[in-house]
Amino acid sequence: METEERFKKAEFAAIIGIVGNIFLTVFKGICGYIGNSRALIADAAHSASDIAGSLAVWIGLRAAKRPPDEDHPYGHGKAESIAAIIVAILLVIVGIEIGISSIKAFFQTIEPPKAIAVYAVLLSIVIKEGMFQYKYRLGKRLKSDALIANAYEHRSDVYSSVAALIGIGAALLGGKLGIEWLVYGDPVAGLLVSLLVLKIAWKVGKESIHSTMDHVLHDEHTKELREAVLSVPDVRQINSLYAREHGHYVVVDLKIAVDPLITVEEGHSIGKKVKNKLLSLPDVQDAFIHINPDRPSTEGKK
Repeated sequence: METEERFKKAEFAAIIGIVGNIFLTVFKGICGYIGNSRALIADAAHSASDIAGSLAVWIGLRAAKRPPDEDHPYGHGKAESIAAIIVAILLVIVGIEIGISSIKAFFQTIEPPKAIAVYAVLLSIVIKEGMFQYKYRLGKRLKSDALIANAYEHRSDVYSSVAALIGIGAALLGGKLGIEWLVYGDPVAGLLVSLLVLKIAWKVGKESIHSTMDHVLHDEHTKELREAVLSVPDVRQINSLYAREHGHYVVVDLKIAVDPLITVEEGHSIGKKVKNKLLSLPDVQDAFIHINPDRPSTEGKK
């Protein structure tokens, strides 16, 4: 997929997330207030954090598509992973806030929520699951950490809405049957929402930080790269190959061994052929190649 087309699709998905979350935040906030539901108001706060998350993803995508420059010779692909980390931090903050608000409710006299809260939650579940499926599949196809993180934000909203639905349903049932303790199902759901949000924040943050810390592909994931290098005539062996992930693309650091008796110009020509071969692969953005003479005593030398 062409780089420009990739970013257009990713940015469009981020914009959909921003618009969708604005709608759900306002809708659930109003219905939560009218319906007297702490769980739904907590769920609205979660959607509000998703607005900031989708905005961070959009900014990260715009930064990531900038070409390499003097200060960033490897490109700006890691901006997507940084955006994903920001999303994780926002989720942690919201998860803690929801938890504190829900715990406080246990020490207050509360009234059962109204039926409008149930309808609002059901609509939220349908919309958020649709947004998750769309962004997760697109993020996997485009190899975008930021989009995948944003998709998990939507999935966390689905979980929180399901928890809110159970809590609201229990509170409504308690109000109708006169079972007072069931009324606290609403803040219990809010507390469960906070735990689910924190769990997803950990998952998203862990994966994004791993990607940002100059993670290299393991041997089983570099097979195609190695085969491409060794398919070039006059490449005798690979001394070392490191493929570093930079967001959606890979930068390769390579040392190859060639005939020690050829000229410098011939060695340079072989290196150029290897680089062109690597750049023809879909995920490779750049390759830095060092030529070694094929002698056992010089293997691995810089």
